[in-house]
Amino acid sequence: MPWILWLILAVALGAAEIFTLTLAFGLLAVAALVAAVVAGFGGGLLAQVLAFAVSGALGLLVVRPIARRQMKTPPLSREGAEALVGRTAVVLKDVSAQAGLIKLAGEEWSARSYDESQVIAAGTTVEVLEIEGARAVVYPRELLP
Repeated sequence: MPWILWLILAVALGAAEIFTLTLAFGLLAVAALVAAVVAGFGGGLLAQVLAFAVSGALGLLVVRPIARRQMKTPPLSREGAEALVGRTAVVLKDVSAQAGLIKLAGEEWSARSYDESQVIAAGTTVEVLEIEGARAVVYPRELLP
């Protein structure tokens, strides 16, 4: 029953993948499963080894580079507070370096001025430069380049 040996090899390679997270051992575990299927259908030792080698090579040379590229690519959309950076808001209560209030995305946010010497008057349109915790750091839109 050579298919059982291939299954044991697949489990061992899967366990190695869990500890290393390299994507290589996991793809080789899949290749061992392919070889187990070939063995289960009565394929000879040469067919099993060939199935393991071909599927392992395809996984390592084709699938692994694509998967690694996808893991390193940052998401296309921003979420949460990060999504508010770059949006415009309206000042509800004068914004200084210490305190202020703006209307941002339909909600009231505490804010502070990016320029510590600047006080932004109520009614001014501002742009959110960053979010610090629950406070937006803003700058008047008409003064931006």
